[in-house]
Amino acid sequence: MTKGGMESVEVFTSEGKGRGLKAQKEFLPGDVIFAEPAYAAVVFDSLTHVICHTCFKRQERLHRCGQCKFAYYCDRTCQRAAWLNHKNECSAIKKHGKAPTENIRLAARIMWKIEREGSGLAEGCLVSIDDLQNHVDNFGEEEKKELRADVESFLEFWPPQSQQFGMQYISHIFGVISCNGFTLSDQRGLQAVGVGIFPNLCQANHDCWPNCTVIFNNGKIELRALSKISPGDELTVSYVDFLNVSEERRKQLKKQYYFDCACEHCKKQIKDDLMLAVKQGESKPSAETVKEVIQFSKDTLEKINKARMEGLYHEVVKLCRECLKKQEPVLGDTNIYLLRILSIASEVLSYLQMFEEAADYAKRMVDGYLKIYHPNNAQLGMAVMRAGVTHWHAGLIEAGHGLICKAYAILLITHGPSHPITKDLEVMRVQTEMELRMFQQNELMYYKMREAALKNQKIQVMPEPSNETSPSLFHKKE
Repeated sequence: MTKGGMESVEVFTSEGKGRGLKAQKEFLPGDVIFAEPAYAAVVFDSLTHVICHTCFKRQERLHRCGQCKFAYYCDRTCQRAAWLNHKNECSAIKKHGKAPTENIRLAARIMWKIEREGSGLAEGCLVSIDDLQNHVDNFGEEEKKELRADVESFLEFWPPQSQQFGMQYISHIFGVISCNGFTLSDQRGLQAVGVGIFPNLCQANHDCWPNCTVIFNNGKIELRALSKISPGDELTVSYVDFLNVSEERRKQLKKQYYFDCACEHCKKQIKDDLMLAVKQGESKPSAETVKEVIQFSKDTLEKINKARMEGLYHEVVKLCRECLKKQEPVLGDTNIYLLRILSIASEVLSYLQMFEEAADYAKRMVDGYLKIYHPNNAQLGMAVMRAGVTHWHAGLIEAGHGLICKAYAILLITHGPSHPITKDLEVMRVQTEMELRMFQQNELMYYKMREAALKNQKIQVMPEPSNETSPSLFHKKE
């Protein structure tokens, strides 16, 4: 079943998993299997005035829609491109008096598109909106309550002159959004900025150790191969971060996506031993001690989240140091509780410009990640990049350049050469290579020049730490 640029994949019935996607030809790591524009997409409520509503790029100065005063665009080009999807929304917002929430806006955009084009197969889509999974029957009481509230808000917003839909169909659309909404990120891929529906991507089933990854690039999502894929192989993506023991991943998948993960890594609990590793040696810690330290780590992570929300970064560092002191004699180098603290500590210390201590923690974090993650994992690539930049800022040019090169090799596969973050990384790779040559020729001169440069220009500040590790693949309301 192929259609409009989707010749390399077909929809098939996957045993025990419903529909899935299958490769029609061979793919190598880094190949784009398909790129898909959103069927419909909206910017998150909290970011509507700082993100372009067409291309989802973050911009300093945005141009506001003069009619509804709600939508913002990079320029006239983006505004013109948006008009078909914004036209009905624009007049509905004016009549309603204010813009509704992102969920209602996305449902309305989907319905207006159905009103224009019908609910059959859209251009380039392998399945119709009507055929997407909604899982409404699996909803718990709380979710059903939210669904009813969304349907009510939708009916208040939906104009009487537009096509009218039945309650069951409106519920189906909200169910589709809840289960299949895909997180859109800004141009650098560092912050989640919106949610969209991509019918072809929705067909890709989950695997904790997938052969594909999904990246939002230049207004489209790209499904990219992570390993060699042969014709007839199922194409899989991971709906959750791998950095969790199989039992926790399965719980998360059951709660959010209503299925029991039966992938190889979950069935055989592959890498669980690494993620729960304890210190080896003469005096191996007792099970009781390990349990205590893990509980202490969980409690500390809660306190850290609270302090981060309040912007108390020195408090975060204090909590991380205390936790590491307790963890280091007990937990192994790949233990996920140790790695989580190292990740937070290195990110926050970099932001506070305490680069040497940050670099030490970042190095340990990356060493652990390399033993756990798939070698071509996007989150691994981003973590290695962060560690490389931290080492570079700390004046550790050899390690910094090495890490930046490693990150670049991963991101070429996961993000591709045209992605803004890969382009940024290429610039850093060239810059650090030049500095490394200078360092190897004359260390003293290198440090003198570096010192002079730092005096003349404020060192580039790392972005303020976010509370998200990185945008998750599918957008799920918690």
